[in-house]
This record gives sequence, structure tokens and C-alpha cells, in this order.
Amino acid sequence: MHSLFSAGRRLALRLGAATLVAAALAACGESKPVFKGSDISGTQLGKGLELVDFNGKTRHLSDFSGKVVVVFFGFTQCPDVCPTSLAELSDVMQKLGPDADRVQVLLITVDPERDTPEILRQYVTAFDPRFLGLTGTADQIKKAAASFKAYYAKSPTKDGGYTMDHTAAFYLLDGKGESRVLANNTLGADALAHDIQALLKAQ
Repeated sequence: MHSLFSAGRRLALRLGAATLVAAALAACGESKPVFKGSDISGTQLGKGLELVDFNGKTRHLSDFSGKVVVVFFGFTQCPDVCPTSLAELSDVMQKLGPDADRVQVLLITVDPERDTPEILRQYVTAFDPRFLGLTGTADQIKKAAASFKAYYAKSPTKDGGYTMDHTAAFYLLDGKGESRVLANNTLGADALAHDIQALLKAQ
């Protein structure tokens, strides 16, 4: 009788331990964010970023530690994709409410020849005064784009000028500067706000 009781007690203890382990695993699963965009955790995109903002200050990702960073490549003379995307990011900031102060939007110009610091300042702050524009030498821009695996190239126009072809996507980095989400520019403001909030909660 005693041995049966002991065996039953051991089984109950084992089941209890298994339940605790299962609960712990479930809790771990719940803490991992589920994104609307593509999960790019572990890709290390953007590491070593070094550009200059429109105030002339050299910037690194570490400058924004503790904030979710949204990186977008574009240029101020972009006819459609860039203004539409920045307007969408402005909408996202509105949706985030007070949490928007824990988010930094960075526009990295792919047209440093024409996008002077002052032009960048006027352009990005028209969408939200908290947005920053980053520029640099042609080599610095090339290095930054390569670190994000972003594409850009000059495209001649009929009038003898040029426009810029470029990757139109949002890169979301967490408060530690780790790349976490790649969001297509057609994802929508609600989905972007969701993914940013997921990263903020996970910090």
C-alpha cells in the first residue's frame, strides 16, 4: 500500500513538474513577438551605421539605444514612394500616442549630391518634427545601404537630369540596435504600429 502511495506521489510530482515546464515554455513562446512584417531577427542588418544628421552630428545606432528605430532609404525629390511612406510613418506616430517618444524614424538619403542637410531638415520635419534625416559622403551612403542590403541607383531622365531607384521598405530595429522586422511599404500604418508596439513591449 505504501509503495503504491509513493509511486502515485512520484507520478503526481512528475506531472506537476511537466506542467510547470510546459507553462514556462508557453510563457517563453508568448514573449516572442509575432510580426505583421517579415521577421529578420538575427540578420545583424545595419550594424556599423555611421552617417551625419541634418544638424551635422555623426550618428550611430547606439545613439538611439532604448528606442525602436525605423530606417527608410529615400530622397527629397522622390515623386511618390518617399512622401507617401513618410506620411504613413507620421500616421504611425499618431497611432502610437505617448509611445511615439520611444521611436526614432531615420530617413537615409540615397541622393547626397542634392540632399543637403538643410534640405533634409525641411523635408523630413515637415512630416514629423521628431524625424531625422541622415546623409554622408557617397562612400558612406554606399556602406550604409550595403549594411542593410538596400538597393539604390541613379536613373537618368529625359530632361538630362536623374531620379533615384531604391529599396522601398521599412527596417525596424529594437532598443538594442538589432534588426527585427522588414516591412514592405505597402504593409499599412496599422500593421507598422502593431510591429513597433510589439518591439516596445518586448524591451
